[in-house]
Amino acid sequence: MSMIRPVSDLRNNFAEISKYVHETDKPVFLTKNGRGSMVVMSMEAYEQNKFDEMVYLKLREADIEARTTDERVSFDDVLAEMEEIIGVRNV
Repeated sequence: MSMIRPVSDLRNNFAEISKYVHETDKPVFLTKNGRGSMVVMSMEAYEQNKFDEMVYLKLREADIEARTTDERVSFDDVLAEMEEIIGVRNV
């Protein structure tokens, strides 16, 4: 369940909120005058969220391309190209 707190708790209970977001990797939703105002989350959770978003967008892009073209690439070709790009050799 989401944690929802008044924005004043950020000032008055910062340590508690910080501990919660770091231990759970869940955000805390802050309200002002009963309405949503901002979200607080750990840097790790934020970075994971951005990474997940990037992966989702790339997969969506690949899905659209797969629907609009008949060109297909084998797994071995993709793996070889990835290894070349990152400089890793499959031994």
